[in-house]
Amino acid sequence: MKIGKKILVMGLPGSGKTTLAKILVKELNASWLNADEVRKKYNDWDFSEAGRQRQAKRMFDLAEEFISQGKNVVADFICPTKKTRNEFRPDKIIWMDTIIKGRFDDTNKIFEKPDNYDFRVTVKDAINESKKILKEI
Repeated sequence: MKIGKKILVMGLPGSGKTTLAKILVKELNASWLNADEVRKKYNDWDFSEAGRQRQAKRMFDLAEEFISQGKNVVADFICPTKKTRNEFRPDKIIWMDTIIKGRFDDTNKIFEKPDNYDFRVTVKDAINESKKILKEI
């Protein structure tokens, strides 16, 4: 994998995004952006449409900082709509399609299944799924 790729691990809360991201970060020697940690740093727990858009832009900006340093980036966050995914502009999308609904009703209501993705994970088996994904990246 060439340096400077932005990989988005997206899906509903509880789908296994962070578990898979941890493995990918280690195997790819990539920088990691976890949406919860970013929100904690900025003390911004606004989940309105504007808040989600702001978070996607923030994640994009932080990822671009790493990319400008020649690093790969793995970002795990819900990225619930086509608009937020477009804002983040990933090179690769891994859709964690392992659950039917998450623990937050507001997120379940706005979540749009992606039309375009590079990998679709349908089982919570991060180790085996990461091996498959790493062969393709």
